[in-house]
Amino acid sequence: MARPAALVTGGARRIGEAIVRRFAAEGWHVVIHCHTAGAQAAALASEFASAEVVCCDLADTPAAQAMIERLAERLEDWRVLVNSASVFRPDTAAALDPTTFAEAMQVNAAAPAAMAQHYLRLARSRAGRRVIDLTDQKLANPNPDFFSYTASKHALAATVPMMAMAAEPPDRVFALAPGAILASHDQSPAETEDSHRMNLLRRRTGPEEVAEAAWFLATSPLTSGQTLFVDSGQHLLSQARDVMFLAREERG
Repeated sequence: MARPAALVTGGARRIGEAIVRRFAAEGWHVVIHCHTAGAQAAALASEFASAEVVCCDLADTPAAQAMIERLAERLEDWRVLVNSASVFRPDTAAALDPTTFAEAMQVNAAAPAAMAQHYLRLARSRAGRRVIDLTDQKLANPNPDFFSYTASKHALAATVPMMAMAAEPPDRVFALAPGAILASHDQSPAETEDSHRMNLLRRRTGPEEVAEAAWFLATSPLTSGQTLFVDSGQHLLSQARDVMFLAREERG
C-alpha cells in the first residue's frame, strides 16, 4: 500500500522545511517543492525513507498547475497540499512598489489558489484531501510595513472559506497563520530575539510549533474553512509597525 503523501511548497527551507520534517517523521511520502533551493531540497530529501523533489517557479501559474497534474497522475494517496512558499519583500502602505505588489499577489495568492483548485479536483486520496495555506498573523494585526506581502496574504486568506464551501466532504481547506518565527532580511541575532518575543506570552514561537499545527490540521476533524494562529498571541496585539522595526526602535 502506498504511503500517504504531502506536497509542501517552499519545503527546502525555513517553515516549509519544518513541516516536511514533521510529515516525514510520521512515515509519509514528502514531496519537497523548491524554486532556487534545489541543492538544499535534495539534501533534505536524502534524509527520509520516502521523499522526492519537484522544482517550479510559482510566478508561472500554468507551470504550477502542471506540477499538480503530474503529481496527481502518479501519487496514489495524496492527502495534503501545504502552500508554504512565499515572497516577502519590503515596501510600505505609503510607497507601493508595483513590481513587488504584482510578484507578491502572483506567488503568495494566485499560484496557491490555482494549485489548490487543481489539487482538489485531481488528487486521489483514501482519507480525504486537505489544503493548508500559510498566511500570517498580520491578517488580524496589520501594520503599514511589507504592504504587498500583507495584501497578498489577505488575498490568499479570502480564498480559504470560499474553497472550503466548494469542497466536497471529507475534503477540507484551512489557513495556518504564523507570527514572527525566523529572522527576516538583515535582522541581527539580537534583533531577532527581541522582535520574536513581541507577543502576549513574551516567548519565541518555533517553526516546529507551526509544523505541529500543520500536522494537526492535516489529521484532525476540525471544521473546514478555519484559520489557526500559531504566534503566542501576537495577532491579539495592535502593533504600529512590523516587529523587526519595533525591535530596532527599542534598541535605539
